[in-house]
Amino acid sequence: MKISRIPLLLALLSLVLLGASGLGVQLGWWAFPVGFQMLRWVVYCGLAAVVVSLLCMAAPTLRRGAWSILVLGLLIGAGVAFVPWQMSQQAQALPRIHDISSDLDNPPAFVAILPLRAGAANPAEYGGPEIAAEQRRAYPDIVPLKLGVPTAEAYARALSVVKKNGWEIVADDAASGRIEATATTRWFGFKDDVIVRVLAVADGSRIDVRSVSRVGKSDVGANARRIRDFFKAISAS
Repeated sequence: MKISRIPLLLALLSLVLLGASGLGVQLGWWAFPVGFQMLRWVVYCGLAAVVVSLLCMAAPTLRRGAWSILVLGLLIGAGVAFVPWQMSQQAQALPRIHDISSDLDNPPAFVAILPLRAGAANPAEYGGPEIAAEQRRAYPDIVPLKLGVPTAEAYARALSVVKKNGWEIVADDAASGRIEATATTRWFGFKDDVIVRVLAVADGSRIDVRSVSRVGKSDVGANARRIRDFFKAISAS
């Protein structure tokens, strides 16, 4: 095998590992810590592809007639390695919490979802003032959404967005203004539980959302993004 083809093979291997890391977890082939470990090898293989590509480019005898393959290996290797590297940087920059609520004084409490979380690594009960303090520092924008409409309309908007998001609805209680649902992440297939609470206030309605991961100490910002996107969709409607 020509040495000039090694970078492309390494790059393709990193791409396969990247896809398999999440797919294997979803299919139950291995636990999510194994999938996370595979991401390290994605970075190693991707960077190796970049280094070997550059070395081959610097050697006239190796790059002759193989320039396009070397460039392709370099680009694929660098692009694939960047994905888990960026995730790692984001995880280090964010607090190691997995329970995000728009109401930190009285977080919405799960009811219907509790049986589904019976074997979950993370408890359904809110973690208390320490978690709230971490959230305030990292996500100061996560606050209740207030709408100048009756609670029935606010609830209908919230339920519509839940359905559009494709979340699995566990409870739909319009009388109490409570929606409980489970969101599944695309890559690793993690289950994150969400509760939406709609209350009447003096000038309309107030919507609170709490999103909690079943596993993992850190959610890498996933729950905060989910709440932001949810509120944006309701406001846009």
